[in-house]
Amino acid sequence: MKAVKFNNYGGIDVLNVVDVPQPVPGKKQVLVKVKAAGINPGESTIREGKMADQWPSTFPSGEGSDFAGVITQVGTDVTNFKEGDEVIGFSNERASHAEFVLAEPSNLIKRSEKISWAEAGSLFVVGTTAYAAVKAIALQAGDTVVVSAAAGGVGSVIVQLAKNAGAKVIGVASKENHEWLSTHGIIPVAYGNEMEEDIKKAAGGKIDAFIDAFGKGYVALAIKLGVAPEKIDTIIDFEAAQKYGVKTDGNSKAATAEVLAELAQLMENGQLEIPIAKIYPLTEVREAYREIEKRHTHGKIVLVP
Repeated sequence: MKAVKFNNYGGIDVLNVVDVPQPVPGKKQVLVKVKAAGINPGESTIREGKMADQWPSTFPSGEGSDFAGVITQVGTDVTNFKEGDEVIGFSNERASHAEFVLAEPSNLIKRSEKISWAEAGSLFVVGTTAYAAVKAIALQAGDTVVVSAAAGGVGSVIVQLAKNAGAKVIGVASKENHEWLSTHGIIPVAYGNEMEEDIKKAAGGKIDAFIDAFGKGYVALAIKLGVAPEKIDTIIDFEAAQKYGVKTDGNSKAATAEVLAELAQLMENGQLEIPIAKIYPLTEVREAYREIEKRHTHGKIVLVP
């Protein structure tokens, strides 16, 4: 089968699509033919070696957590899934950017036909990260919350979950994404020199919470806007989090099939969507990462084997 691999830490050019043996499921595993697999900025950070102390790579390393696909083989001890089941899931083995992936049944849920393959294959990382971030700031109905990078992969999910919680949501995003935010009941604010004043004007009063999905000064801005540290969560700026004593809840706080099922149910009910920015074939994985590393995409970038 084809799979994305890299043999050493580095930039996009270390990524290669190579032939590897197709895995065989153990007694308590299933084999999934991947229909779609989302990519995430954190994978770039790992590949570059910036997280080597926390998450070291063993070379040659695969990559990818998100996936959706069809079960083609089932281990002898697996009773809750069968061959032919369409599933949404995640891998903790950095292995989903491939034609096939081994999966633990506890990391899978059934896919509804109401959820497209691209959305299903993109749900896990952004969905669970957004879920944890919104939970961290304990939103109450009527609260006002500001979200940076509000139209990005994670941000676009955060604003929807915050809106579902009954909050007044102000989303910081580039102007070309303001229409999408407005149609989802989010008050858009553009990046730039007048951003602080524009946020205050949009809030029209006290700002109760802030979620930072971009980094680069937003935690400091949240403090300046008078938001209490315990009501600020950043999923990216860990240095600022340490400096100001704010929260850093993200994917690891909600990385379960139970949360995945809850998010999928919201999608089935029409209460959550995963915007898809672009779909690339697996063979164009380098181009996909070039696009995501620009950090200006609206929604998710997806690989299709």
